[in-house]
Amino acid sequence: MKLLDIFGALKKDMDVIEQQLYRSIEGDEDLLSETSLHLLKAGGKRLRPVFVLLGGKFGDYDLNKLQHVAVPLELIHSASLVHDDVIDDAGTRRGKPTVKAKWDNKIAMYTGDFIYAKALMMATTLENPELHRILAKAMVQMSIGEMEQIRDFFNTDQSVRNYLLRIRRKTALLIAISCQLGALAADAPSSVHHRLYRYGYNVGMAFQIRDDLLDLLGTEKTIGKPPGSDMRQGNITLPVIYALQEEGLRAPLLAELEQIRAAGLTADTSSAINMIRRSDGIRQSEELADRFIAKAFNALEGLPECKAKSHLKEIALFVNKRSY
Repeated sequence: MKLLDIFGALKKDMDVIEQQLYRSIEGDEDLLSETSLHLLKAGGKRLRPVFVLLGGKFGDYDLNKLQHVAVPLELIHSASLVHDDVIDDAGTRRGKPTVKAKWDNKIAMYTGDFIYAKALMMATTLENPELHRILAKAMVQMSIGEMEQIRDFFNTDQSVRNYLLRIRRKTALLIAISCQLGALAADAPSSVHHRLYRYGYNVGMAFQIRDDLLDLLGTEKTIGKPPGSDMRQGNITLPVIYALQEEGLRAPLLAELEQIRAAGLTADTSSAINMIRRSDGIRQSEELADRFIAKAFNALEGLPECKAKSHLKEIALFVNKRSY
């Protein structure tokens, strides 16, 4: 089964969620609605809402409840992207101008805040206090992850452990709770939503590692931004960390990274990218992503056999081998 087949199986409910996403940011203030809509219309994989729906399949599936989990989670993700683009001074996302590029930094920051607030407003309709606790804790951790990334810009001495802690907070936690909260909202047994959390966490770790690999291996057409964008912004990712550990490569790669730092967002990263591609960092990163996917599969063991479980396995495979 392909990813499109999974989305096709959920299309009716995903259409409802997509409509609710648009409705959630309409009407309060014209410019904020316009900027928020610009971001949402840029698209995205909508993986987090899909994970919510699939998690809900393990309990008492009720779209009216689940959409009040799925929409806030996608809004929180979207708000974080608006803020990321300001911090990274990014001109494009998914091949289209960012909010900060089309308007400005101030508008973008308030747009992100507005979307966050809309997410919290929608989530208040959920009665289970555990849902709110998990959601709030994840948002705190995401903010810490963002600060850690800023702190580590152009830090060429950071460890693999530092990197993994950062992406846990920035990416993996939101995917983990998307799986977990779908099951929790559907009143699935605690053993089920704990397993789904572990699945989502490991898929999220692999997702970010693959994202960082694509920044070095992809093309602007396939990834929607110029390759090497992470390095231009000072974000030292896993393949770069591994490459810097190679004795014969460390000195020339450090020199290239220093030139990139000096040149800023106009820097030519092609030489550094070629060095990293020739290094063992690509293989090591791919192997670590594979290990996270294996852990995700292991987390699904013991769950009831159903279509949702098969879908989760297929999504894990897609995440780890995606080219966009």
